[in-house]
Amino acid sequence: MYSPADRKALCFPVQDEEEHKMCRWIWCPLLLPLLLLLLVMTEVEAQVENRVIFLPGTFQNVTVSQNETVQAIVSRIPPEVAFITLQFHTQHRNATLSYTRVPDLGLSLTAVDAGLLSALQPGQSALSMFLSSSDGDPVAGTGVILPYTSTDPVPGACNTEFNLDIDPNVYIHYNLYETTIRFAPANLGYERGEDPPACDESIEPNTRWRLQYDIYQYFLPENDLSERSLFRSIQDVADVHGMLEKGKRVMTLFSTDLSRAVFNSIPGQGVIYSVIVRDPVQNTSASYVPVHTYACSFTSTLDGCQTLGKISTKIFFTIIGLAGLFVCFFGHRFFKIELFCMGFSFAAFFFFVLITRTTQLDYNICLALSAVIGVVGGVLLVMSWWRFGSVMACIVVVGLMLGFLLAATILFTPLGDLDLFRRSDAVFWVTFCCIMVIVPLFFVRWPREGNIITCGVVGAYAVILAINAYIYTSLSYITLNILKRFLNNNFSAVFTDVPFQTIDYAMITVWVVLGVGGIVLQLYRERSRPFFPPSPYLMWLQERERRKTNVLDPSHHFPPLPNRILARARQLTKRNESAGEHTPLLL
Repeated sequence: MYSPADRKALCFPVQDEEEHKMCRWIWCPLLLPLLLLLLVMTEVEAQVENRVIFLPGTFQNVTVSQNETVQAIVSRIPPEVAFITLQFHTQHRNATLSYTRVPDLGLSLTAVDAGLLSALQPGQSALSMFLSSSDGDPVAGTGVILPYTSTDPVPGACNTEFNLDIDPNVYIHYNLYETTIRFAPANLGYERGEDPPACDESIEPNTRWRLQYDIYQYFLPENDLSERSLFRSIQDVADVHGMLEKGKRVMTLFSTDLSRAVFNSIPGQGVIYSVIVRDPVQNTSASYVPVHTYACSFTSTLDGCQTLGKISTKIFFTIIGLAGLFVCFFGHRFFKIELFCMGFSFAAFFFFVLITRTTQLDYNICLALSAVIGVVGGVLLVMSWWRFGSVMACIVVVGLMLGFLLAATILFTPLGDLDLFRRSDAVFWVTFCCIMVIVPLFFVRWPREGNIITCGVVGAYAVILAINAYIYTSLSYITLNILKRFLNNNFSAVFTDVPFQTIDYAMITVWVVLGVGGIVLQLYRERSRPFFPPSPYLMWLQERERRKTNVLDPSHHFPPLPNRILARARQLTKRNESAGEHTPLLL
């Protein structure tokens, strides 16, 4: 039908391999721009003319301009889906998600992490919701539609506390000490068009009281406040499967429990919290809308997330770190400096707790007063050793410092989150004090070794605290959790989980290397020296007594100090006589 020349011109299949290659080289440059244009058109179609099309289970990035309302259209909903949730997440700007174009009370929600649940009617395969900016500023975020069947629990369907009729959201509140999440109870699933089961008629096993709630926690990368990192993490854990795979379950609540949980606040560290409700009879589950927090403000100019570390804190802990580095390697050799540093730390810590609990002073003032009292405490500890010469009394204080750090470290582990310690402050503090007091007992038998070990461990940890003033590390919460428990009466109920990521393992390595290095160096250098230097005051007393009793000592014949000073003054004021012969001449 076609000649070989025609087939070649039309790029029909030909037998000649050379002709086939030539055809490919002719059409490829033409097809490439067409494919790129098709991709661009597909991308633009996602958000055009104030309308965004969502597909179930597919994330969509959305930008809401100033004073704009974007219609979110959900299409291609399978018939087996009984209800869906639309969730929309921004980093720190509020967005309004509503059932109607004009937001109304009870039909909309304004939040950083907002979600709405829609129960579907028979035959329904599409629906619409609306996105808008509540503050009048442009908002960028990511959203997703999650479908659920009639056997899945319905998150927030038994809501009696919040504004929405069915509220699948998790509400979060934080302060310096703790982060609290709350949510509405769920209900059993039901078919399209049917009435939902009653929430509180009975507590039989065939009612919503059989449901269980798993609380999950997912830490964002440390020292990363970027929007890209947040959106990527939200997309990883937004549904049940993602959170089960990558999140950490911290507790399980039953329907008879209060629907709230309390966690430790970590300013500057991004955390995503989520609640997964499970139906143990149907073996199904559904996810509430995940919520995130950095425990700090992105809009504050004084102490926001971007400028979290106060200048006073950085200065204070930089000095502490330098002193700790010196004590780590030279503390036992320079005993007075070590005692001053230990006394300073001991007095400054407890005085900071005292003035913070009893006054309303500014943080910088509290820190300055604590530093002043710390100096006084350090001087008193040095003077007590200088005057009385009791090494063991000073070593007990040093041992308490190591005991404090050891007890805080033990309770920093998952052991500290046991219900035994979370439900009773008395049990926690008794355990803490027992560990703290046991350590100085070993110092009675091995005082020099215990003192050197304290210098290495505590001095190296001071270096970690100094690094934390500039780069976040979870190791700072070893002591910060104890400080929070001192300052906050309700902190015992808080889960104290913190992220443990690459930088934390690096800081553990630094701590171990510095500590072990300092201990080994000091043990080797002090092996042939006296255990502790003598007290200067006692040495002075012994020297004075020796001068009084030893008449052969030349220093015994020295005049008293006042006489020596008076003689020196007379010598300075006396007129010098001329040199030469003073005998009269003989006539």
